[in-house]
Amino acid sequence: MKKFSMPVIISLVTIIPIGVLLVIFTNSNFTEKPLATQDTEQDTAEVTNEEYVVDSSDFYSVEPASESVISQELTQEEKDWLIHMREEEKLARDVYTTLGEKWQINIFTNIAKSEQTHTDSIKTLLERYDIEDPVKTNEVGEFTLPEMQKLYDDLVAQGSKSLLEALIVCVTIEDLDIYDLDVAIKETSQSDIKTVYENLKKGSRNHMRAFVKQIDKEGGEYIPQFISEEEYSDIISKSQERGRVR
Repeated sequence: MKKFSMPVIISLVTIIPIGVLLVIFTNSNFTEKPLATQDTEQDTAEVTNEEYVVDSSDFYSVEPASESVISQELTQEEKDWLIHMREEEKLARDVYTTLGEKWQINIFTNIAKSEQTHTDSIKTLLERYDIEDPVKTNEVGEFTLPEMQKLYDDLVAQGSKSLLEALIVCVTIEDLDIYDLDVAIKETSQSDIKTVYENLKKGSRNHMRAFVKQIDKEGGEYIPQFISEEEYSDIISKSQERGRVR
C-alpha cells in the first residue's frame, strides 16, 4: 500500500498586535496518520470526467448595503478575518483553476467558479466596512503577501504530481476553510458577516463532499487535518446541501 505525502498546513490563530491569522506551509511526511493511501503503485489514475454540478446557491453573492445596515464599527479581529478570508477564497479559486488546467477534470473548474463568487462576496463586505482590499490583482496565481504566494506555489506543485494528490490538496483547502470560517463566525457579532460566512461554509461542505467522492474513486482516503474527524464524517455522510443559509 503506497503512502502519500503532501505539504502540511498548520493554522495558528494568534492574538498579536495586528491580530493576524498565520497559515504556515511546511513539507512533511505522514507515517502514523497519512493523508491518503492507495492500493496501487501507480502515480496517477484515471477518473471518470463526470461533471460535478455546483448547487446554484453556492454561487453566492452579496448585495451592496446602505449605511443603515452597518450597526457598529468592527473590531480589529473582525477586520483581520475579513482580510484573511478574502485571500483564502482567492487562493482556493486560483489553485482549483490551475489544477483544472493541468488535469482537465471538470470538478476543479466548476468549483473554481463557485470560489470566485465567494471571494467576491468577501470583497463586498470589505467595501461595506471601508476596509482596504488585500487583493491587488485578480490574476490567477498572483498574491500580494509573500506567505500567500508561497502557499499557492507549494499547493500547485504538490497537486501537479498526480491526480490523487491534486484532489487531496483541494479537499485540504476546504478542510482549512471550514475550520477558519468556524473561528471567524465566533469572532464577529455582525449578522451580515455571519450570514456570508455561514453560506461560504455551506459551500465548502459541498465542495468537500465532491472532492472526497473523487478521492474514493481513486482508491485514496482523506484524513481531516483541521476540523474534527467527527465533523468530517458527519459532512461526507450527508447529501449535497441546497439553498441559501438565511
